[in-house]
Amino acid sequence: MISVDKLKVEFGVKPLFQDVSYVLNDRDRIALVGKNGAGKSTMLKIIAGLQIPTSGTVSIPKETTIGYLPQVMNLTDEYTVLEETEQAFSHLTELQQHLEQLNIELAQRTDYESEEYHKLIDRFTLETERYRMIGGDNYQAEMERTLTGLGFERSDFNRPTSEFSGGWRMRIELAKILLRHPDVLLLDEPTNHLDIESIQWLENFLKTYAGAVMLVSHDRAFINNVTNRTIEISCGKIYDYKVTYDEFVKLRKERREQQIRAYENQQKEIQEIKDFIERFRYKPTKAVQVQSRIKQLEKIVPIEIDEEDRSAIHLKFPPSVRSGDFPLICEDVRKAYGDHVVFHDVNMTIKRGEKVAFVGKNGEGKSTLVKCIMNQIPFDGKLTVGHQVQIGYFAQNQAQLLDEEKTVFDTIDYVAKGDIRTRIRDILGAFMFGGEASDKKVKVLSGGERSRLAMIKLLLEPVNFLILDEPTNHLDMRSKDVLKEAIRAFDGTVILVSHDRDFLDGIVSKVYEFGGGKVREHLCGIYEFLQKKQLDNLNQLQTTTPYGLSTYQREPDEKVEIVSEGKINYQLQKEQNRKQRKLERQVAECEAKIEHLEQQIKEVEEKLSTVEGATDPTLYVRYQELKDQVAETEAAWEQYSMELEEL
Repeated sequence: MISVDKLKVEFGVKPLFQDVSYVLNDRDRIALVGKNGAGKSTMLKIIAGLQIPTSGTVSIPKETTIGYLPQVMNLTDEYTVLEETEQAFSHLTELQQHLEQLNIELAQRTDYESEEYHKLIDRFTLETERYRMIGGDNYQAEMERTLTGLGFERSDFNRPTSEFSGGWRMRIELAKILLRHPDVLLLDEPTNHLDIESIQWLENFLKTYAGAVMLVSHDRAFINNVTNRTIEISCGKIYDYKVTYDEFVKLRKERREQQIRAYENQQKEIQEIKDFIERFRYKPTKAVQVQSRIKQLEKIVPIEIDEEDRSAIHLKFPPSVRSGDFPLICEDVRKAYGDHVVFHDVNMTIKRGEKVAFVGKNGEGKSTLVKCIMNQIPFDGKLTVGHQVQIGYFAQNQAQLLDEEKTVFDTIDYVAKGDIRTRIRDILGAFMFGGEASDKKVKVLSGGERSRLAMIKLLLEPVNFLILDEPTNHLDMRSKDVLKEAIRAFDGTVILVSHDRDFLDGIVSKVYEFGGGKVREHLCGIYEFLQKKQLDNLNQLQTTTPYGLSTYQREPDEKVEIVSEGKINYQLQKEQNRKQRKLERQVAECEAKIEHLEQQIKEVEEKLSTVEGATDPTLYVRYQELKDQVAETEAAWEQYSMELEEL
């Protein structure tokens, strides 16, 4: 569909990437991966036509349409949700205005018998028919259906976009793209501002999307569930794997080991050549051989090794005093802004050493409760922070509290104590501040870089109660692995507000669900919680909105029957569904092939029934080949059908 040929991008002396070539096919699901700054977002912008490469070409068929969702959105605050979404139909609006102008012109003219008047009528009729054919009469209904499917209420349609959080604005932009029905979707960090339910909806949508998808994401579970091909940008080149991300990680490890061996062999060869040159440089009898070795040395292309995977770095929070047995107790906590009640009757007790997750849709009060715990905003009810509790708090605005005049290195060196100070450079590298980046001043850092620096600073401070609000939004997967391991090894108490399922998995043992003004406790891990939510009640099947979003809300005292015997965990069920879809497709392909082969056999039999065909030996050979192919395909069909039945 889209062909990328010998692409090169230069921003400085060293190219960002060069000689990049690949093809984006119809129905591809591509994860574009690489360390921060490798050029992933640049690649998407080039394909979207928003940035021009230094050299190379991107060939896009004329009729192919592209939908691009940027990492940073440019929504104007002067429009309502409906008006902003309507921007997707700007071409229809222009055509509608043109028709209105033609209609006015027809009404004003009186030369009914003139040739010009008849031409105007024909033009008006043609444009009206075109308007109807491209959906001009029903685009309003389609727009409302899509917004409703993305979770908006009809009462939200006329609210200004400025009243919505980043996650909801992302949905508005997504709705605009989907309504254009592009052939190719380019998504840059689409999950950064989405809650878990929205991410699951997006996963399901992308799996069944008719076009091609290329996305950049640091959400490991998301890209594993959506993509089937992985393109890595590393050392200015690309590596194309026709596998999911987890499989790619294994293959990348093998590739890097091969690179290291090849690099070591090359270094050995270079050293031998240098030793020869040095040994015989001043011997006239060896002058020809020495010059030959010098030329040989100049022709050697240095082997580059992929960026070091620093996820093996282990960080541990410094020891702190022991807190009381109950670091946090909430009793009938309530928070409201005027008539809008965010939550009420919140009762929770978090014990020392527990690691819990706050989850729920955006705007349901997760961060608000965290601010209540930190005593940053007033609230009703009783909230008790336990004895000797030392809280380490990370929120997006924590980055604004850093000293702007200090360098990245000095900021961390100031809080580091003991032996950890000898490993500051390694720690900074693990969080994407390697090399010269560690000498940058804080004031020149981007918002994402400041957030990462604030996270490192928190990791080195002695605390016994961690509260982390969306800590992974600006971390790549290797950095998240370092942070995840540190939290798992942390012997204190942790509250995690996050939408990243893979990050929460293996850390939390209790989930607090925010929704409908209430906070419900679930004594399980994140994937068990998601599995339970999908099986809460059969009534959910009757209350599913378009696009698979459930509107069912369980009352707090309602009993739920959950299948406990032989319960399949969340990931296994995902894998089982994937296998089932694959087998169904294989069975259908076999049936179609058998039908096609039998038609070919019938045509050969008709030829054999003629005098000319009966004497043609090639027809008998062809007939037998077709019969053999039918037998093989039927055997495959039987095998796939049996596997599907067993599944």
